[in-house]
Amino acid sequence: MKALTWQGKRSVSVESVPDPTIQEPTDAIIRVTSTAICGSDLHLYEVLGPYMHKGDVIGHEPMGIVEEVGSSVTNLSKGDRVVIPFNISCGKCFMCSRGLQSQCETTQVKSHGSGAALFGYSELYGAVPGGQAEYLRVPHADYGPVKVGTELPDERYLFLSDILPTAWQAVKYADTGEGGTLAVFGLGPVGQFASRIGKHLGLRVIGVDPVPERRAMADRHGIETMDYAKGIADELREATKGRGPDSVIDAVGMEAHGSPVAAFAHQALGLLPDKLAQKAMETAGVDRLAALHASLDAVRRGGTVSLSGVYGGQASPMPLLSMFDKQIQLRMGQCNVRNWTDELLPLVEDDADPLGVMDLVTHRVGLDEAPAMYEKFQKKEDGCIKVVLQP
Repeated sequence: MKALTWQGKRSVSVESVPDPTIQEPTDAIIRVTSTAICGSDLHLYEVLGPYMHKGDVIGHEPMGIVEEVGSSVTNLSKGDRVVIPFNISCGKCFMCSRGLQSQCETTQVKSHGSGAALFGYSELYGAVPGGQAEYLRVPHADYGPVKVGTELPDERYLFLSDILPTAWQAVKYADTGEGGTLAVFGLGPVGQFASRIGKHLGLRVIGVDPVPERRAMADRHGIETMDYAKGIADELREATKGRGPDSVIDAVGMEAHGSPVAAFAHQALGLLPDKLAQKAMETAGVDRLAALHASLDAVRRGGTVSLSGVYGGQASPMPLLSMFDKQIQLRMGQCNVRNWTDELLPLVEDDADPLGVMDLVTHRVGLDEAPAMYEKFQKKEDGCIKVVLQP
């Protein structure tokens, strides 16, 4: 089959790789009909290379048609249409039973002290082949896949794999309060959905991003927007009676603009042998923290900062004095996808499309064009906000 493979820093290519096969009774094989490039895929492309191996199949936002199931899979049949959550969970363990599927004790990557295994996301999360491919092996298919109808287009359902539940969890964790103000830093795909979800739930939402096309997309959905620039925390306070927003979502993560020292650290890591670079990431502060620090500055006293953007440094500096003084609550973590899908499925199937799932994709291309789209997405060229690949 054809699959998108990691070849090195800022280098991915479509290659022929062996077709996946059933390895465990709880496996399924799906034929991928749509798969998306996620903002966190760019971390593999740029920063997390020390945990990657040449030829790794990447991607973690797929959906498709069931081709084969293992002997223990009774909830799926050949021909079913399914969305595949990006984290691999068993549904039965202590963590899954508490709605913490991203911490699944059955698939935890204990060799790296990581949570549940993820599709296509480096040895740090299990080195499981990903979904930017023609076919995908799905472990724990007796629990993970979300079976959907056949009438609506893929884009109605595809984002249930990651970014829609990730945004939903970010808003839930933000705990803004009825009629409160939510600021969202970063209007990439997750930030767009988080803003729309906040609006749908009756909040005042202010989206912050330096890219005009991203602000324009948020504007279409009734979101107030601001350019990301120095002094943004003061601007947010001015817009909220001097207090700051009740809660802030950081949907940016480790590669935020405005962090030149950490940007240099990212480049320096790329020059180290993999094992040394891994050690540096596990013991040093290598995140670009501009968006996170701005979020902590902007949120009102007693407010909450919710992190959905991915961070990777182990010793990234935090302004603990002011965080303590302001009594800030901080919530974060990989999304527990299957905890939220039952709530979200009726919303994506609603004819009114209340979360705007049909207004996110800016580029639809075949798998062969994926390498060029990675570069375009990273550089934010051509108004690129969300890319869907169709193998």
